[in-house]
Amino acid sequence: MDKKKVLVLNGSPKPVSDTMQLTGAFLKGLNAEDKYDVKIINVIEKNVQPCRGCFACMHSNEVFCPIEDDMREILSDIMAADVLIWSFPLYCYAMPSHLKAVLDRILPLNHMTMVKESDGRVHHAEKADVKEKKILVISGCGFPNWEGNFDGLRIMCRNCFGDAPVICVPETPMMNVPAAAPAADPLRARFTAAGVEFDQTGTLSPQTSGGLEWHMIPAEQYIAIVNSNG
Repeated sequence: MDKKKVLVLNGSPKPVSDTMQLTGAFLKGLNAEDKYDVKIINVIEKNVQPCRGCFACMHSNEVFCPIEDDMREILSDIMAADVLIWSFPLYCYAMPSHLKAVLDRILPLNHMTMVKESDGRVHHAEKADVKEKKILVISGCGFPNWEGNFDGLRIMCRNCFGDAPVICVPETPMMNVPAAAPAADPLRARFTAAGVEFDQTGTLSPQTSGGLEWHMIPAEQYIAIVNSNG
């Protein structure tokens, strides 16, 4: 039996990513039974030009973009994937610019035709090949709180990915600090358990998602540590 394919779009520009620590723990649980082939693309290493807004892609029934760069390979990988994970640190309350370029360039996955949903939202019709993919978003930030920091990102992800789980985690610099392991390791364990759940159900329950968006230490303690280190 062929393995299912997981594609991780790593939007961190750093060789050692705080958010990828969480994504790696999730993958450990997801692939605990070796059911998946996992491919990780470090987007910062790719040549992905900005979308030119020519709309040639949307007038084609094929997944096609006229720009000759690495996005062609990424689109092929997205089309082949059964599970697509967007993993990135929060930059200015949204995605890092190089990953946002990838998001802009998935326009070829849509038709020009517009669809109005029952809630009034209007979007372009998706090409049939992409409707069954399971999507997950994992974003970490260096602030100790959620209020206001992730609001814009959640709206963008809802509009782009529908009801896909969007996991927003504060205090993620602690994931790469050895001294913080007593506080960080329980969160890693929760992400691993969430990976098992995602494998079994194709999504995450609200209770699981809420358990991942978790303070590792109290906010005031975290702020004091950050400020003491200048």
